[in-house]
Amino acid sequence: MRRREFLTGAVAATAAASTALMLTGRSAQAAPAKPAAMAGLTSMTAGAKPISVEERLARIAKLQGLMVDQKIGALILESGSSLDYFTGIQWHRSERTTAAVIPARGDIVVVTPAFEEPSIRETLAVGGDVRPWNEHESPFARIVGALRDRGVTSGPIAFEATTRLFIVDGVRDASAGAYQVVSGDALVKAVRLIKSPAELALMQTANDVTLAALRYVHGHVRAGMRPDEIAAMMDAATVALGGSPEFALVLINEASAYPHGSRQPQTLHEGSVILMDVGCNVHGYQSDISRTWVMGQPTAKQRKVWDTVKRGQEIALATAKLGVPVGSIDDAVRGYYEKEGWGPGYHLPGLPHRTGHGIGLDGHEPPYLVHGDATPLAAGMCFSDEPGIYIPGEFGIRLEDCWHMTETGPKLFTGLAKSIEDPI
Repeated sequence: MRRREFLTGAVAATAAASTALMLTGRSAQAAPAKPAAMAGLTSMTAGAKPISVEERLARIAKLQGLMVDQKIGALILESGSSLDYFTGIQWHRSERTTAAVIPARGDIVVVTPAFEEPSIRETLAVGGDVRPWNEHESPFARIVGALRDRGVTSGPIAFEATTRLFIVDGVRDASAGAYQVVSGDALVKAVRLIKSPAELALMQTANDVTLAALRYVHGHVRAGMRPDEIAAMMDAATVALGGSPEFALVLINEASAYPHGSRQPQTLHEGSVILMDVGCNVHGYQSDISRTWVMGQPTAKQRKVWDTVKRGQEIALATAKLGVPVGSIDDAVRGYYEKEGWGPGYHLPGLPHRTGHGIGLDGHEPPYLVHGDATPLAAGMCFSDEPGIYIPGEFGIRLEDCWHMTETGPKLFTGLAKSIEDPI
């Protein structure tokens, strides 16, 4: 779970670096300076290998096979994680359209503003044709021209699900309605849902970095600290360990009772609940880990809730069987919580959010561990496991680890927390 807004008591401490944001299309952060006190932390990512050109080409080939089978002429996708996934292009979204046309047959075409062409070519990993447009010209005419040059003159064309409406409308108008617009969501999911060994390896490294940074922070928090100070320490430790910080959500005291925090100022003191939800990326692939502990001696209630949440994590993993609807994992956890007196359902005090989300190149991606998601669990799918419990006006506990499904059952990227006293 994550939130990028800045809240007092829920702070992603490091400001977004504008140049990195331009290139990645994701919320990027400036690298904090490495404090002398962190000199003992060394990079864990030197051996991490980015996704190869061959793997990206295999992704495109699979996508094209699906389009041929479904008689869809092309997939159009604008800047974002799917553009990165298929082409390697890392770019931001703005009012100026950058998009790729992946035809069912033939090479891709990338349409981008003329003055951005050199930057786009820097991360384009799969070849193809780059067609620039100048400020007085229409990017949508370029896209339609690319479609026609690849033999797609009519019939269905698909758009990636997050493509903004003005781009869909622009292509429709530029083609004078020659195409039938359909959703590309199922096409993209069919390729992206199952992670490859290379993707899993990058996610493992990202999780290793985040857990090591959390371990460092856990050993260095002190009474009187504010959430922004703790978050800055987390980001600095992540950088020292070779990761790129994505977010550092720090919720203390009553703020921990609200999954994404409170605007009320909070300071650490004896008896404070400390909830940290943090993550980084390694070559674009994400980690997402939460840990909760108490400064000093926990109360009996805090200990009971912590133990209940950990049991919820264990139930989620025990329910994860090949072929089961992923929503049934959420149902199993919620059933246990209701027997313990929480809820019912998504009501507070209890678990108001889903038990987990898919994760990969995006921090949150389908499928979701939520009631009603009927997606059959398959080997290679990756999820978070975060069945928190929140008591408004008091405190909240969230424990979160990510895992991937294998042919023999779920496999964690990080081991579950041991106890409220030893949460890392």
